[in-house]
Amino acid sequence: MRTRFLAFIVVMGLFPSLIYAGNGNKITKIVLDAGHGGKDIGARGKYSMEKDLALDIALRVGRLIKENMSDVQVIYTRTSDEYPTLVDRHEIANKAQADLFIAIHINSTADRIERRLIGHKTVRRGRKRIKQPIYQVIRHHEGTSKGTETYVLGLHRNGQKEEAIGEYSESVSEEPGLLNENDPQTDIIVSQYAQAFLSRSVALGTKIQQQFYNQGRQDFGVKQKGLEVLAGSAMPGVLVECGFINNPEEEDYMNSDRGQKEIANAIFKGIKAYKNDMEK
Repeated sequence: MRTRFLAFIVVMGLFPSLIYAGNGNKITKIVLDAGHGGKDIGARGKYSMEKDLALDIALRVGRLIKENMSDVQVIYTRTSDEYPTLVDRHEIANKAQADLFIAIHINSTADRIERRLIGHKTVRRGRKRIKQPIYQVIRHHEGTSKGTETYVLGLHRNGQKEEAIGEYSESVSEEPGLLNENDPQTDIIVSQYAQAFLSRSVALGTKIQQQFYNQGRQDFGVKQKGLEVLAGSAMPGVLVECGFINNPEEEDYMNSDRGQKEIANAIFKGIKAYKNDMEK
């Protein structure tokens, strides 16, 4: 498998009792978060927008889960062209006491800036006349990058993750009163939950990336990033970048029925493989 591993040591083996937080080793509620929406269009291609593609794919993933996992409830942060705030998104997941949070996004590379010489102009400098070049600045949006990558929470946002776990402790812990704010041990336990959730997020992201790789997609691996929707959710979570919208080939693929089916199927199979491992 070519998926690159994160360059840090996760602690799944250190706290086995915390790996199965929430509903134990059962995955019963999954939140699907279609990125952007409404006025926030996200990345843009030649003819399509991230917000629309993310929603189409999220709805397809949800249908696959409902059709094939009768024991799992699917919760969407949005089902239409609206914009829930980032806080709204993880609040939906937290209040639902979800077991997994999966954000679906579409990637894009930065524009390439070109300065093209188009002529000269003469300017006075004291008694001298000097020719100065005139440049036209051209912004190239189209790129050649292709492939998928999945993000888990960056360590520098762990503090916010721990706050969310503490606030929603009743849904996180199976043991009543385990996370008691008056108990000096609580901070340690919350920190262990955050680390356990990170381990589970890496495991989920790895399963999803493996499915993309199996389809022949370029695999950029599982990476860390300080993302608000992952930091504020009191559960394991990943953000999946399904392809590069500013690559015309990838844009066409992600807008096609075949492409969306394959992307949704990869995410679904990754979730299923993760669920099966957790419930062994």
